[in-house]
Amino acid sequence: MPNTRPLTTTQAALDDKLRRAQEKCLVNYGFFIGATAEILLDLLEAHPTPGITIFMGSMHGQLLVEQDTALESIFAQGDRLIAVHAEDQARINQRRQEFAGINNPAIHSQIQDNQAALNATQLALNLSKKYQRRLHILHMSTAEEAQLLRQDKPSWVTAEVTPQHLLLNTSAYEKIGTLAQVNPPLRSLHDNEVLWQALLNGVIDFIATDHAFQTLEEKAQVYPNTPSRMPGVETSLPLMLTSAMQGRCSVVQVSNWMSAAVAQAYNIPKKKGAISPGYDADLIFVDLNSYRPVLLEELLTKCGWNPL
Repeated sequence: MPNTRPLTTTQAALDDKLRRAQEKCLVNYGFFIGATAEILLDLLEAHPTPGITIFMGSMHGQLLVEQDTALESIFAQGDRLIAVHAEDQARINQRRQEFAGINNPAIHSQIQDNQAALNATQLALNLSKKYQRRLHILHMSTAEEAQLLRQDKPSWVTAEVTPQHLLLNTSAYEKIGTLAQVNPPLRSLHDNEVLWQALLNGVIDFIATDHAFQTLEEKAQVYPNTPSRMPGVETSLPLMLTSAMQGRCSVVQVSNWMSAAVAQAYNIPKKKGAISPGYDADLIFVDLNSYRPVLLEELLTKCGWNPL
């Protein structure tokens, strides 16, 4: 994602990222170009990239694109995939004022509520339909968004959900405090259940992580000064396989949601997403009878913690 230092909004920044990744990455990678309110030429021409990321809310500085006119201009130009972090910044700002002075991190899910997510997803969907523009909705979190897509999802629109929005909910604030603070926020048990159903029904296309790596020191600040981020890459597959063994889904479905469907959505050339002649042999062997706890000392992520 482009919300890095420096921001990935130009060809030069993208080239620098690609150069560093080529030197040390052990896995496949691709870097989004970030949209800004002022549409830069590189947004339309920078390559190679899986697409454009728009932060409609929960962002500050150059990467926040909240104005309808700027959003429409981005959708109207070019044809590359647009991925949106869909939250209504105006509603968030309003509710921040309403709940100002509350330091309980659980208020985060009320400030950035379900309606804020629904408003932005509805706007992005309308623009996508208006311009027939390939749209991907990042880390959907609410029952309302799932219902919207169930009723009205063009063939060129895809959506993802994270394990944390399937398996964690607002009850986590009582146990882990600011470690449960993430954007979009954790929702209710009802939202968990509706998102699961949307995933099983194909309304939601695949699993993502939205992995971020803020440290325990940063997370130890008092809300609202704490970063709304959560790690999740290395626990995502074990969590989904555990769900499969619990009967929530099948192993075949997990493989589809975390491999085949992703390759298809991002139009990756025929090397990924299948076990077939000519494809890369990206294989994982798992003992489905082996269970173990998530232990901090075994985590590989640099932030050194996990909500589990």
